[in-house]
Amino acid sequence: MGAGTIQKDGGGSRRRRGRGRNRPMAEINVTPFVDVMLVLLIVFMVAAPLLTVGVPVQLPETAAQALPTEREEPLTLTLTTDGQVLLMDNETESDDLIAQLRAIAAERESRKVYVRADGAIPYSEVVQVMGALNAAGFNDIGLVTDAGGPRLDGSDG
Repeated sequence: MGAGTIQKDGGGSRRRRGRGRNRPMAEINVTPFVDVMLVLLIVFMVAAPLLTVGVPVQLPETAAQALPTEREEPLTLTLTTDGQVLLMDNETESDDLIAQLRAIAAERESRKVYVRADGAIPYSEVVQVMGALNAAGFNDIGLVTDAGGPRLDGSDG
């Protein structure tokens, strides 16, 4: 009778067929990814209302509808009752306003600017600022108001 041979690998044990214990898993575990995304969603939902312009101004109330949102952060110009002119959050001198607006216009795609003026400011001062905006190249001017004011027909909105 002939002698039989047993094949062994280098370690002296027989080879196993099938799935090995040290093989990488081919399945993706998405649970940690979903957890991180949910936490980020909550953080941004809490932080988003805090990102609005924070200069306290008593806006007049009108019955106008809200404007649609834009891709670019809107440029805001705020006029306060004590005579301050704020471009976004930075106080600006009236003499330097047109030069600063022209520099900003050179960098921006949109020519839209929102004017936030306190309701107690005389109309002539608001119109002067709007003229400066037009001279600097911003011809799409939106006046920011609070909703719910009186309508022209005498009813409250």
